[in-house]
Amino acid sequence: MASNALIDIFRVKELRERVLFTFWMLVIYRLGTTLPIPGINVNALRIYFLAQEAAGTLSVTDFLDFFAGGAFSRFSVFMLGIMPYISMQIIMQLLLLVFPALKKISEEEGGRKKIQRYTRYGTVGICIVQSLAVTVYADSIPDAITISRGLYTFVSILTVTSGSMFLVWIGEQINKRGIGNGISLLIFAGIVARLPNGVWILIQEIQRGDLNPVFVIVVMIMFVGVVALVVYEQRGQRKIPVHYAKRVVGRRMYGAQNTYVPFKINPSGVIPVIFASSVLTFPLQIAQSLGPGVRWLNSVAYWLRPDGLTYIVVYTLLIIFFAYFYTQVTLNPLEISKNIRENGGSIPGIRSEKMEEYFTRILNRIILPGAIFLAFIAVIPTIVQQLFGFPIQVAFLMGGTSLLIMVGVDLDLMSQIEGHLRMHHHEGLTKKGRIRSRNL
Repeated sequence: MASNALIDIFRVKELRERVLFTFWMLVIYRLGTTLPIPGINVNALRIYFLAQEAAGTLSVTDFLDFFAGGAFSRFSVFMLGIMPYISMQIIMQLLLLVFPALKKISEEEGGRKKIQRYTRYGTVGICIVQSLAVTVYADSIPDAITISRGLYTFVSILTVTSGSMFLVWIGEQINKRGIGNGISLLIFAGIVARLPNGVWILIQEIQRGDLNPVFVIVVMIMFVGVVALVVYEQRGQRKIPVHYAKRVVGRRMYGAQNTYVPFKINPSGVIPVIFASSVLTFPLQIAQSLGPGVRWLNSVAYWLRPDGLTYIVVYTLLIIFFAYFYTQVTLNPLEISKNIRENGGSIPGIRSEKMEEYFTRILNRIILPGAIFLAFIAVIPTIVQQLFGFPIQVAFLMGGTSLLIMVGVDLDLMSQIEGHLRMHHHEGLTKKGRIRSRNL
């Protein structure tokens, strides 16, 4: 009888335990998104956000809810999600480039753990600032707070900060004992959990006659086409041939061999999109929460509204920037050239001292189209919403950032599962070829 990949996953003990552990961690995460902060009037929140939804305007709350899996509008203990940790990771990466002393610490023995500890400390600080903004925002909603302002501020800071740090711990545990990238899976789970609600809203819009079924079919075809393009683009590679001469190691002589250095069209995967979204999330939340009382913050909230031209331009530029930035951090041409030279390798037609310059030129050429492609996909929700009059929630879920994250995390997860299956002498998830990760 032919083997079934799904059954094989549960036949392999180690893989079965990892999959089940990941599943229960995600269940805990989803349960936490429904637990409101103590002192919050859930009914008042529901009435307030239903009124906003009826107005049909895209607010910052919709944007924050997208990454928190609906937890922000519920004012749950996980309302900030994992984004403060991602924001601090970006800040730490920039600090490593700016301060040589910090870079030196990261390269020492045990330095990576120190940097991770500093990142967690910084995450706590960001959570405190954002939770203070949440307190001001809740105070602006009629009858939302049922206890004294001072007590609610203390409880809000404590619960929201603890909730975000607990999510960081869940992500790390998934990396160690589960399957897939823990942080990315948490964002993935939040997006997928909102899909049923988005489909139901779409059906209601069609039944009421507010949405043309022909437009829905066109967008669905566009949706399938974008998914195919994302998968195809992420599997594309530029192969740089490398020739190794004969060398002697101990008493053995190793013959010459030809191989290649694979450069993906988009080496950083979905990371630039997540980083750009995280960078914009922090000022947007602060501006919206404190905007009514501060005139210039109110202007910032207006100009950076998610459906505005300024937001789209800034978002696009940030995606391109982080595509270059993250690629330079993970793929250093100097280190690649050094490793090839130390192992007696050479690139046909390229002098040894020019190898670093050659790799840099190739990377710069392939990153730009990949980054522009990412930016184009990321702004699709706004285009769909403006052209076809789609509901905001559906437009966000069926295109752009959500597609990139869902496809990227899914490819990475399938790649790891296939690796475990093949390691235990089982067939992979595909009959031909192998699934390549997006290198999350």
